[in-house]
Amino acid sequence: MSDSTNPSKSRDVAIRIADQLGEAGVKLVASLPDNWISELIREIDGDARFRHVPVNREESAIGLCAGAYMGGMGSAALMGASGFMTTIYAMTKINYSYEIPLLMLITLRGALGDHHKHHVSNGLYLKPVMDAISVPYLVIDKPADIPEIGRAYHHSRTYSRPTIVALTRDLLR
Repeated sequence: MSDSTNPSKSRDVAIRIADQLGEAGVKLVASLPDNWISELIREIDGDARFRHVPVNREESAIGLCAGAYMGGMGSAALMGASGFMTTIYAMTKINYSYEIPLLMLITLRGALGDHHKHHVSNGLYLKPVMDAISVPYLVIDKPADIPEIGRAYHHSRTYSRPTIVALTRDLLR
């Protein structure tokens, strides 16, 4: 099966997600590449509302967003599911220990609709890992649910801990 995309749909979704982040008060977005979110990363990078910081390690995104919070700046981390799995220690050490909010937008790799067999392990373990560390998360799989991103951002601020928004292939591609 091919991993075809609808460029018009992908761009529309990226714009709508960026708008939600901007309306919520996000000013800094730290990201790591993932082909499902490449259009979203391009949109954020070209949007004057955001300071986009591409990072080379997922843990760097966690640290940058924590620093932004300490400086009074709203932020979000954007990465793939496998990248999220590498952040558990940094997130529990920094964000949980010091009660620092964090909005993470991740891809929901390995779930229904993902045509890549090498992401099966993400589909098997991602939600159980999120449950194990008691991080609230929501799955967005249709454009009508994109406004939930703003609610997730504000929940993270109220809760003083990370909140995750998992974006599906059906939404992004």
